[in-house]
Amino acid sequence: MKNHLETLHRLSAQNSRRIIGLMSGTSLDGLDVALCRFTGAGADSQVQLEAFETIAYDEPFRQEIRRVFARREIDFQHLVLLNVMVAERHAAIVLDCLKKWGVSPAEVDLLASHGQTVFHAPRHFHHLPDYPNATLQIGDGDHLARRTGIITLSDFRQKHLAAGGEGAPLALYGDYFLFSQKEEDRFLLNIGGIANFTFLPGDADPEKSFATDTGPGNTLLDQVALSRFGVAFDRDSRFAKAGAVDRRLLDQMKEHPYFQRTNPKTTGPEMFGVEFLNDCLQKQGDIPPENLMATLTRFTAETIADAVLQVKTTFPASLYLSGGGAHNPLVVEYLRELLPDFPVYPFEKLGISGDAKEAVLFAALANETVAGEYGEGQRLGGIPLVSMGKISLPG
Repeated sequence: MKNHLETLHRLSAQNSRRIIGLMSGTSLDGLDVALCRFTGAGADSQVQLEAFETIAYDEPFRQEIRRVFARREIDFQHLVLLNVMVAERHAAIVLDCLKKWGVSPAEVDLLASHGQTVFHAPRHFHHLPDYPNATLQIGDGDHLARRTGIITLSDFRQKHLAAGGEGAPLALYGDYFLFSQKEEDRFLLNIGGIANFTFLPGDADPEKSFATDTGPGNTLLDQVALSRFGVAFDRDSRFAKAGAVDRRLLDQMKEHPYFQRTNPKTTGPEMFGVEFLNDCLQKQGDIPPENLMATLTRFTAETIADAVLQVKTTFPASLYLSGGGAHNPLVVEYLRELLPDFPVYPFEKLGISGDAKEAVLFAALANETVAGEYGEGQRLGGIPLVSMGKISLPG
């Protein structure tokens, strides 16, 4: 143990660190694995993405997670078993990637694992005044550290909760240090299962910077693609383009109280899942599947645009897109239509693969925990600047 503590002390003092970031999102499509080289920390951070892979989950593994994912009632034994199973699957994926890249585990300083979210419960969702904000990610860090031999940081969201936040979104911390730009207001929009953006003001004021969820990204689209068309997602917006937007259904969905709240806010599939969609369809009546896909595509785009337009910008503003939804041509077309004053760019324009961005950001959180320096009272996005992630040692 002493050797590992000495290693952490050495890592905190050296100028650069090699960190693997892992991200498995609410879309349950697979695990993003990003091998990063970080130089410096805080505002002096620089990152080089050395290698990246997305390893798709097989359908049986997805089904195992869906048994507990965003469900109020579950088999608790299955959840406990999955906590280990997810860690072991992720560890095996990391070792396979390292072998493919020709990198030994001993050449990696840290492993930063987001884990798999199974339930997100901020107060505004559970409406229980005597209970706190809460969230749960599985994929135990000790198992990851033991299986890979790499010092592992995991369970990042709990510290955000403890500091007064809702546990999400966490992208702000890495985004602020890596991608702020003087005299440009930047919206870093990630369209995953849930869509979220980080706002980075052109004056780099930490009190003006924030991250927020906007609402559903791909989660409802993918559910309908699977249930109505038997495919994992609507490739090239083929089904959505074949349908017509049902304005009555769209307006009803947008009446949800979540969209009346101001930024920043957080949500998840617990709020916008099959139950939400079925409730809306029961009130409006069923519609042709192509029209449903068209309506949900417009729903994603309009709720993103509405959230962006809440923000008062000072400098010329641009959107930089990442996540699976960045590959949805109709969503991107709608965003350009709804936000004509905001140039829309792929995230690659900032020098990092948009598909790798979230995994890179969790590597950035690990870098800050090991090497960042914060003064008492410093805040970012209204939340105290805090180190995040529980440290698991291999031995």
